[in-house]
Amino acid sequence: MGTSRVLELFSNKLKETHMTPILRRTLLVAVAVAPLARVAAVHAVDALPDARFVGFAETVNDFEMKSGQLALTKSTNELVRGFATRSIAEHTKFAESLARNRAEGGVSMAPDEDVRKIADEAMARLNSVQGAEFDTAYATAQVRVQTAAVDQYGAYSQNGKSGPLRRYAQETLPQLQALQEYAKRLSGGR
Repeated sequence: MGTSRVLELFSNKLKETHMTPILRRTLLVAVAVAPLARVAAVHAVDALPDARFVGFAETVNDFEMKSGQLALTKSTNELVRGFATRSIAEHTKFAESLARNRAEGGVSMAPDEDVRKIADEAMARLNSVQGAEFDTAYATAQVRVQTAAVDQYGAYSQNGKSGPLRRYAQETLPQLQALQEYAKRLSGGR
């Protein structure tokens, strides 16, 4: 049974009870929003501590620049090459901004082993394949890394402790989201 049908039945039942219109509306809104809260909780990511966020961001930037350079040498697919070119340019700017904001905040760097493992596995795979198989592996890796980046930058932009790094995450997040959408199109266009 669809959500709209449940709300309709629930609304009819509420009309039969003796509730004020305000209480009835409040209850209906709560019932309608409950499924959305569950979906948001599933995708919730905790912000990393400051030094690990720096390690996470540096790893993502390094991976995007290195994998992009590899794509420019291995791929003949214009879509892959276009994404790689844009990704290299964007992540070069991100790396420069991260360095400035990290220095301003006085934050050290601690590696984030989770994203490093993803990046290392993806680079090993990319180095071992050619042609269309490379293009597919590249697109898949981009979606995975960009999704992790969007999730973490989103969390850090809301709950990060370092003001300069939180500002960096807030400024960078929209560009990462655009790259994530581009990567999804690249991956789906196979």
